[in-house]
Amino acid sequence: MLLHHGDCSLLLIDAQEKLLPALRGQDGMVAACDLLLRAARELRVPVLATAQYPKGLGGVVPGLAGLLPPGSTVEKIAFDAMAEPGVPARVKTLGRPKVVLCGAEAHVCVLQTAFGLQAAGYDVVVVADAVASRDGEDRQRGLARMERAGMLVVTSEMVVFEWLHRADTAAFKATIPFIKRLKEKS
Repeated sequence: MLLHHGDCSLLLIDAQEKLLPALRGQDGMVAACDLLLRAARELRVPVLATAQYPKGLGGVVPGLAGLLPPGSTVEKIAFDAMAEPGVPARVKTLGRPKVVLCGAEAHVCVLQTAFGLQAAGYDVVVVADAVASRDGEDRQRGLARMERAGMLVVTSEMVVFEWLHRADTAAFKATIPFIKRLKEKS
């Protein structure tokens, strides 16, 4: 399944101020999420974000929060965002059959939201370099479990280049510096 920017939405899960310092590989995760958000903005891919119990975990980290559309962050308590009242309707209004997931934690909220989205009939795409967990084994097991369940596990570059489709566009020219920056951070 190739990804087209016209049939995807992007869901940033719980990339929060007090959670990120505890995550293994958080710098790479944030850089990959940054790239995805910038490409989504450039290509008009609709974006939604979640914040798990923001009173305790803080808001979305400022570097990523600044890339989110106004009003796109939903507070939640359920680990599966789709189990939170109002979230399924918000996802439906994005009007896209494929949901690209990034954020934290891979084996908890990303995994449970992925299963919730799949149960609701969405094609789920999990961006491996744009998800993190406190423990590397948990991250790996979460990604493997989602892939075994039929979800597509990809990299941020795969998503962005498939969304861009061509190198002779303004979107490509606007996005390529952030692709290069991601590679410098890895």
